[in-house]
Amino acid sequence: MASCSTEPKVPFSLEPYHVSTELGFVLPAPLQELPGYYRPWMEIAFQVSDLVQSHTLRSRIDKMPLLSTEYLQSHRELRLAHLALSAMTMGYVWQEGEEGTIQKLPRTLAVPFWEVSRSLGLPPILTHADAVLANWRKKDLDGPFLMENLELLVSLPGGDSVRGFFMVTLLVELAAVPALRSIPALVNGVRRGDGEAVADALEVLQQSLQDMRNTLKLLHVYVEPSIFYGIMRIYLSGWRDNPCMPRGLVYEGVGPEPVELSGGSAAQSSLLHCFDRLLGVQHETDSGLFLARMRDYMPPAHRRLIQDLSGEPSLRDFVQGASHARLGRAFEQCLSRLVSLRSDHINVVGRFISVPAGRARRLRSQGRTPGGPLSQAPVALEERGTGGSGIMTFLKTVRDRTRDARLPGSSEVPEEQGDGCDPD
Repeated sequence: MASCSTEPKVPFSLEPYHVSTELGFVLPAPLQELPGYYRPWMEIAFQVSDLVQSHTLRSRIDKMPLLSTEYLQSHRELRLAHLALSAMTMGYVWQEGEEGTIQKLPRTLAVPFWEVSRSLGLPPILTHADAVLANWRKKDLDGPFLMENLELLVSLPGGDSVRGFFMVTLLVELAAVPALRSIPALVNGVRRGDGEAVADALEVLQQSLQDMRNTLKLLHVYVEPSIFYGIMRIYLSGWRDNPCMPRGLVYEGVGPEPVELSGGSAAQSSLLHCFDRLLGVQHETDSGLFLARMRDYMPPAHRRLIQDLSGEPSLRDFVQGASHARLGRAFEQCLSRLVSLRSDHINVVGRFISVPAGRARRLRSQGRTPGGPLSQAPVALEERGTGGSGIMTFLKTVRDRTRDARLPGSSEVPEEQGDGCDPD
């Protein structure tokens, strides 16, 4: 957030950024069906997992008619179309694993996917905005947002662990909603120099960060590490910084040159980008460039919110310049919770990627073939995240830069420990 001495006439609001007061960045009430004209898409999209397993998805898509996108009228229709086309794309590319990738996406899939993506301002690949924010329904419409009441609209190979992974991530997004609702109060409080209002908002943010941490732990209940590593992860991987597809992917009917796009990544969630901007967390060059690139995979309105927060008066400077014990304590506790959340994420990656990768490497070094889901794990992706980053180095650098954002001379708030899975 930048320094500014004049108060804008219009109070800051989340309304222009398509942020729901009830669901935050999550798409409210996603559609479950498209108009009948698009039945050929939806019939395949709802069967991606089974068709991949039977090695028939590519042949089904190759025979699919080329449909016009002109009958997609609403934002929700476009979001469901993007979700369906992206799931088909990930299945088509990775159906035969890392050794059987393709160089060209067929016209019947590539052209409409490109057009829908252009309409939404999203890239033509599966993103966090698809797989999590727009990929849910309640079994009981009046029931709560709990795991037992949630289902995916479109799935990928991996069975119950796929549902667990995406639904827990959805619940993490929802745990942050009170913090998102407090952003206007925080920004407007800084503008008018109201330390009490800002402290109130920071205490809401602090509680939301703890709720996000508590919710993230559900991954250890609902996702099997060997299935995530051995089966799921490749279908979240893209064609940029990926040794399996070093030349990218040609979208037939769009252009002759291959396109390089990153796969799905937690860095595509707008939540921590917003919190970093609010708390004044500055990332190193390489990490910062990767995070900036991940914003291109967010819905444009959410991307704009992150950018506009950068132009607001600096919360960090405001706290540092105020003689307000509660305000300073709330600011430091928010940073501590954010550091802890990032440590929790490192623990998750350790359990779901580093540990299974190490087990698979040991077995291969002994001349043994990994069994079960690990036998399908892509060797080329062992050290990289689905977004293409060197995952552990990136996550630890981001966490450490968050810790560095503490105010000069402040007494350190002890970081709360994760679940002990940090591969350090």
